[in-house]
Amino acid sequence: MVKALKRHVKAFMLSTLAACLTLSFGAGAMAKQKMQSTSYQTVTEIEDWGPAITKVVLDIGTPIPKDSVTTDTFKVHVVRSDSRLTPPFLEEGDRVVTKAYVSDKNGDPAVKMGKYVVLEMQIGPNVSLGLPINYDRRTGFNAWITNTYTITQQKEITTPSGKISGLVIDTFAGGVRVLADEFTTGKATHDNITLSYASYAPAKDNKKNPLIIWLHGAGEGGTDPTIAIAANKAVNFASEEIQSYFDGAYVLAPQTPTFWMDGFTGFGDGTSKYEKSLMALIQDYVAANKDIDTSRIYIGGDSNGGYMTMLMIRDYPDYFAAAFPTCEALKDTLITDADIQKMKDIPIWFTAAKTDPIVIPSSYVIPTYNRLVQAGARNVQLSLFDDVHDTSGLYKQADGRPYEYNGHWSWIYVFNNECTAIMNGKQTTIMEWLAAQSLTK
Repeated sequence: MVKALKRHVKAFMLSTLAACLTLSFGAGAMAKQKMQSTSYQTVTEIEDWGPAITKVVLDIGTPIPKDSVTTDTFKVHVVRSDSRLTPPFLEEGDRVVTKAYVSDKNGDPAVKMGKYVVLEMQIGPNVSLGLPINYDRRTGFNAWITNTYTITQQKEITTPSGKISGLVIDTFAGGVRVLADEFTTGKATHDNITLSYASYAPAKDNKKNPLIIWLHGAGEGGTDPTIAIAANKAVNFASEEIQSYFDGAYVLAPQTPTFWMDGFTGFGDGTSKYEKSLMALIQDYVAANKDIDTSRIYIGGDSNGGYMTMLMIRDYPDYFAAAFPTCEALKDTLITDADIQKMKDIPIWFTAAKTDPIVIPSSYVIPTYNRLVQAGARNVQLSLFDDVHDTSGLYKQADGRPYEYNGHWSWIYVFNNECTAIMNGKQTTIMEWLAAQSLTK
């Protein structure tokens, strides 16, 4: 009897121990699986000053209620590094979370439950922790950099099945670049010169569509054409608002490996060793897209790209329906009277700011504009702003005035369609004007 009882107790203890081990192993495996399934994605949006990582989207790995997170639930830490530098480290710090909500996989707020959490973060022209690019003064180029995030849970999340705590999310699952991801990229070689390019195609609509060509500034050269559209807000040409003026337009953003202003005898000498290759790229792109309206090809660019814009309309005056050079860097002294005669019949809208410290308007755009007017140009405009400042109302200086950008950055007004003029008694924006130009008129 006693031996039998001992056998039963021993068997019970062994079975209990086995059950405990099984439960312990199962709980550990479940916790490990949850940790393995957690990850984050980044969302980059192109702002007036350039790209900013505006959100991280966390995959929690399990459904949680829609009201279970606040801005204090997670701490977001980022380390920024640029592999072009030695050492590559740039800076690190905690991002300020401005909004938090449970979402679906696409980042849309959840109705009841969701597996994802969106953390919106503070951005601004002076918030360097949010920048996904870096400008290397040695090369003179911007480039995408590495942003390594660690998101650490600070407060418990209560779910119907229990509490979640202690999450450390540091597995990067990719990211999206709003609007920039809608562009494709490619390369073209002519006369042993290779140019990269980014391009956007409107939806096929069985009609002819215009082409907008944008030539980047000095800081956007290289071999990654996404920099040519995203280091400043050129992606906005693909936005619904801008596209609506053209009823759908192609966008082509060529990229030089160095600078458009690299001339045959010197920098900014009134020539460019890339001019013929650029024209060949444009012509090949037009030939490959049969629905481009060849009577509505528009060309523009900023600074270094504005310089190239001026060369293109000088040397190919019958090809482009209109031009919109911005803070253009072709010195007026390099433009002959014969050049003015060739350009005066092309619709041109110049943009610049009086405070530009790099391309001084009095040596560049102002005398060129005046000479065109004096030569009888019938369709030439100049938007000459007092300065370049924030017009969104979101960013201010210490004294409460709108945040003021470097005066060279007048391209901001072009991308935001904020250049206006009175035409036929009506205020007209630069994009309204551009869309109306045609070689047939």
